[in-house]
Amino acid sequence: MEPTGTVEYEPVSVKAVLAEMKDTAELLIDLSYSAVLLGSDDVAAEVLELEAKMDVLQMRARMSLLMACRSTDDAEALAPVLGMVGAAEKISDAAGDIAKVVLEDIGLPEAMRATLPEAMETLVRATITPDSQLAGKTLGDLNLETETGVRALAIRRRGNWLLNPDRETRLEADDVVLFRGPDDGISEVYVDATGTTYEPPEPPEGEGKDLERAVDSIVLMKDMGELAVDLAYGAVLFDSDEVAEEVVELEAEVDALQSRFEAWTLRAAADMDDPVSLRGLVHLARSTEVISDAALEISEGVLRGLSAHPVVAEAVRESDEILVRATVAESSALAGTTIGDAAVKTETGMRIIAVRRAESESDRTGREGGAWVVSPGPETPLRVGDVLLAKGTRSGAERFAELAEG
Repeated sequence: MEPTGTVEYEPVSVKAVLAEMKDTAELLIDLSYSAVLLGSDDVAAEVLELEAKMDVLQMRARMSLLMACRSTDDAEALAPVLGMVGAAEKISDAAGDIAKVVLEDIGLPEAMRATLPEAMETLVRATITPDSQLAGKTLGDLNLETETGVRALAIRRRGNWLLNPDRETRLEADDVVLFRGPDDGISEVYVDATGTTYEPPEPPEGEGKDLERAVDSIVLMKDMGELAVDLAYGAVLFDSDEVAEEVVELEAEVDALQSRFEAWTLRAAADMDDPVSLRGLVHLARSTEVISDAALEISEGVLRGLSAHPVVAEAVRESDEILVRATVAESSALAGTTIGDAAVKTETGMRIIAVRRAESESDRTGREGGAWVVSPGPETPLRVGDVLLAKGTRSGAERFAELAEG
């Protein structure tokens, strides 16, 4: 969006601004892809409003950091913080570009909207009926994330959007809610909200193989980019070189996917009557690749041996979705099972984003020590001594720690 209004310096907590920037950046990713999936101008417009808010946040953060820098030691300590501010702004700009694909009717193949729900766990839009058992209850009362693994991303009420609802938010009849979560949880919540069964979209027939591959590559780029952002914040929070190196690997894989996407898109265009209809796909791929670049910027300070400023770790801890690290104890119910069998997401509301194996071995980069398994799935085994990185709510984090520690 074009900059509007005047931003003047005012004393603000850098920690609070960084936490708000992190939350806003992650919400922007969710909402921008939701706008594409739903074909919603309303959601896309909210993305641009949040992008404008992010512009103000990053300006205030830069002013505060400049005021705090009085020596070379300060400059060295605060340089990675500036990198994180710039990275959050880059994610915001990329999300805005994704939203413009919808607002400007640039166009996307139907295969994109059919494939996105799988990439976003499952995301649905549900209207709360007057007789719904969800109506009149707060999200805290319902405890959806812990009970079902489903999170309410945003609520549209009487034409206005409520973004990032919290435990105190009460659902009302006729609310339009964006829910995201695993298939089983979504099916349960959708029935409770609407009284009808959720029917996932069927992939369209007749798409060419090259176009299918191009769409699949964007979906994979999105998954890797979001994972890279999560791991980057984890690398900063836990000052981990090894996690930061995984971000480097993911960013390189996204770059390789971008190259393959370009080749498949050009081949698909040759077989289409209207190749201009692929413009939206090209915009989406470019913006998705930018998100992985931003993740690399977040972890750059760790990669260059600069310790994270304490304010950064505190900001990550105080954000809406927090990162935790836990070690699987011998007495833990997780030991000797898999992520799926343990139903970690359903039981705690936390999503395991990486596992560091307990045994000592060399991973693919030749580093000594337990290898990191990034983006683990339901079949990933959990063993005594494994170190788990997980993301979710504060209350879920406590339950997750109890589960891991036995």
